[in-house]
Order: sequence, then C-alpha cells, then structure tokens
Amino acid sequence: MKSAFCFLIAAKRCEIAGLQQLALTSALVNATGRFIHALQRERGLSNLYLASQGQRWADERLEQVVRCDELQAEVRAAFDILDTETPRAGNGARLFSRIAYVLQGLDALPLLRQRVQTQQWAAARATAGYIRLINGLLAVVFEAADSASDPDISRRLVTLFNFIQGKEFAGQERATGSALFAAGCAQADGQQRLLHLIDSQERCLQVFTDFASEPLREAWAAVQRHDTQASLERLRRILATSLPAGPLDTGLSQIWFDACTARMDAMKTVEDALAAELEALCHQRLAAATRDLADFQKWQRAESLGEDLPEHGDFFDEGQAVPAPPVNLAHPVQAYGPQVERSILELVHEQAQRLQQMGDELDMVRASLNERKIVERAKGLLMAHRQLSEHEAHKTLRQMAMNQNRRLVDVAQAVLAMAEILPPGLR
Repeated sequence: MKSAFCFLIAAKRCEIAGLQQLALTSALVNATGRFIHALQRERGLSNLYLASQGQRWADERLEQVVRCDELQAEVRAAFDILDTETPRAGNGARLFSRIAYVLQGLDALPLLRQRVQTQQWAAARATAGYIRLINGLLAVVFEAADSASDPDISRRLVTLFNFIQGKEFAGQERATGSALFAAGCAQADGQQRLLHLIDSQERCLQVFTDFASEPLREAWAAVQRHDTQASLERLRRILATSLPAGPLDTGLSQIWFDACTARMDAMKTVEDALAAELEALCHQRLAAATRDLADFQKWQRAESLGEDLPEHGDFFDEGQAVPAPPVNLAHPVQAYGPQVERSILELVHEQAQRLQQMGDELDMVRASLNERKIVERAKGLLMAHRQLSEHEAHKTLRQMAMNQNRRLVDVAQAVLAMAEILPPGLR
C-alpha cells in the first residue's frame, strides 16, 4: 500500500519537472530578448538607409546584419533544446505554433534584407516586415510567460514580457522618427503613429513598474532621469508639432537615431537585469525542490526500514491544522523541507496550503496577460467588422473607455459580448 510519502515524492517530482521546463523556457526568453534588441537596431538602420536612398548607413546596416545572424543562431539553438516529442500539457500547442511561425519568418529574413539592400521596398514597408517578425518573437515570449506554474517566476516573466514589448514600441518609434527626419518632410500618418507608439510604451512600462522588484524600478527610474531622455523629448516635440507636409531638418535624423538608441540600450541593461533575476530564481527554485525530494526519499526509506518517524498527528484534531501563512508576494513562502520535529500530517497540510497559495498568486499575476488577450481580441473584432487598422481600433477602444469612464479591459469585454449577437458573417 502506498504511503503519504509516496505521493509527496510524486508531487515533488512533478514540481521539479515543471521547474526544469521553466528553466529551459527562461533561457529561450533571454536569447529571444537579445535577438529582438539586435533586430530592432537593424530595422532602424534599414529605415535610415532607405530614407536616404542608400546614400548613408549602408556599412552600419550590414555590420548589424552580421550581429543579428549570430544571435539568431542562439535562438534557433534554444528552440532545438525544447522537447517536441513528448506531448505537453497547458499551452504547449500555442507555444510550438508560435515557434513554427517564427521559424518561417527567420527563413524569409534574407529576402527582406535583399529588398532593403536593393531598395525595392520603401522604409514603411520594410519596417512592417521587421515588425511582423519581431511580433512573432514577442508572441513566443508571451506564451512562455503564460505557461509558468510558479507564481514568482510567472511574475518575472510577465514583467519581462511587458518591458520587452514596451521596448519594441520604443524601437518602432525610433524607426518611424528616423524615416520622418531622413525624408525631410512631416507626414500626418507618421506623426499620429508616433503618438500612438509613445502611448503604447507608457502602458507596457506601467505594467513593468507594477510588477518589477524595487532594484529594477530604481534602475528604470535612473534611465528616465538620463540627459538622453530630455533630448528625446525635445525631438519628439519637433516631430509631433510640425505641420503636415512641412519641412524637417534631415540633419536631425542621426541625432534622433542616436538618442533613441541610447535610450533603448539603457533599457536593455534593465532587461538584462530582469532576465538575470529570472534565471537565478529558476535555479534557486529547482535546487530547493531537489533538496526537498532528497529529504522525502530519505524519510521514505526510513519508513520502509521501520525506523522511528515523527508522529503522524491526529487528522481529526482541529488543533493540528496548520494555519495558512499570509500571502506576501515580495517574500513568498519558502519551499518546505521535512524537519525532524514535525509530523507527516503537518507536511501534508503545508503542501496543500502551499499549492493553494501558489494558485492564488498565479491567478493575480496572470491577470495582466488575460487583460491583454481580451483587448487584442476586441481590437481584432473592430478591425474586421469596421475595417479599421490596428492603430485605429486601439484608438477607438481607448476613446470609448474615456467617454464611459471605464477601464480599457472592461470596454473590450463589452465589445466582445456584443459580438455574440452579431450575425455570423460579421463576427
């Protein structure tokens, strides 16, 4: 007959398997983040190259292509490590589908670069191509964040995803502004897109601030106090307030690109610190779970040899129940290990309470991801039903939220609820 220790050991092995998968996922996320950062720079240099009719930034762009290819190899290696043979519960189907999509994009990347090199595509079209690939990579990070079963690890993955997403909007801002300055002419569409990208950055970075640790919040605050930020704000005002079709100083294109790049490089240091936190936490959790498993197995062997064990306690004695520890996300309950003076019943109680606490914390951390999914679905519905662009759909939702004094996610839910009464062809 199987004892309580048998099932405690099985539970711990499941936990270890999940943590090992999270460690691989975290390594994948870190490699993807480095590659995204390099692609963002390649996109910006490509915009400058195309906007100048190939007269400038050609060498810098080609050097960045070489760097991107090196980091692409790291991402492909991280993909190869993932187990694709064993069926995977949870969001495995979504994650692997996202990776398959990204691999198609990576295979097509040389063709995009050739079109940039030969100036077959305008800056706007090339930018859209890079955005499509980067968004695919971000979707991989999103699915990784949505797969974490440990609340503290999930918290950091959500924080990292929103920060990388905010940095991507900053990269798109760099590309858009570079094209405007290099072309020497203000364009209403480009100016509107710039304002949309600035607003989108703020929303993502607010989520980062809400979930990040205190050292990372301080690091981000230092980035925003840097002199580069003041220079960037001045250039933003020039772009945003220029009359449509009005002249822009092409000499500012390099200054704009350098200011945006300095900010994004500073953001990358914060991203790297967050990635290091995530990796360290994965190893810490895995080491603690491995120690617990060894202790459980030692107790099981002692039990099988008839050696003395702690009292089991009275299952029906209310006084034996272990009160649930207070939830503190900043200092989560440490992984337990059997102590000589504690009863087996206490261990079982603690296991149940710990799992319940993990579930509660995980639900709260994932709320950010779920809200994003709802908003994206509502935007997709508006784009299909009213033939709007992504920017116009988001602007419509935001305006509705302001007019109704409601949260954006609440308005998005109302839009999706209305979809249920639409004829099938209009959904």
